[in-house]
Amino acid sequence: MLKIIQSSQAGTVESNDILIILNPAEADSGIKIDLTSPVLQKYGRQIKNVIQEVLNGQGIVDAEVSANDRGALDCTVRARMMTAIDRALLKEEAKG
Repeated sequence: MLKIIQSSQAGTVESNDILIILNPAEADSGIKIDLTSPVLQKYGRQIKNVIQEVLNGQGIVDAEVSANDRGALDCTVRARMMTAIDRALLKEEAKG
């Protein structure tokens, strides 16, 4: 199980992209996803599911995610999440 201890971000607010900001959360608080998107009504649940899948796949159980979507495909959401997680872990490794 990985724990996010530093904030990180990945992506942009350009068209067809998504800006992911990943923040640490208190232990046992779970995963909180705050999503902004022009297609929130139609695809919001799918975008949140992809974010949740990536976090679960990496063994992260406590995190706060702020996502500003601009029409990103699922593969882009996954890539941005992986980059944000990698950056958060690099910061953790640099300290230790």
